[in-house]
Amino acid sequence: MGTFSIWHWLIVLVVVLVLFGGGGKLSRLMGDFGKGLKSFKKQVKDESADNAESAPVTNNAETEKVASPTAAENDKAAKG
Repeated sequence: MGTFSIWHWLIVLVVVLVLFGGGGKLSRLMGDFGKGLKSFKKQVKDESADNAESAPVTNNAETEKVASPTAAENDKAAKG
């Protein structure tokens, strides 16, 4: 029989049939995957655009007033 047994040849046959047989199953599967991925990316982009439009505009000076104290300020307050 050589180096390959009947089981090796059966496995090779199954792989070949899955990849090349069945009327383009693999190409249809990959096409569906591509369409799904494109749709997902579009939804994520639309969602982030909607969030950016609905977020309130803040001034940087206002955010600095609300910012929490730094580690150095905490150390100074702890030492008293």
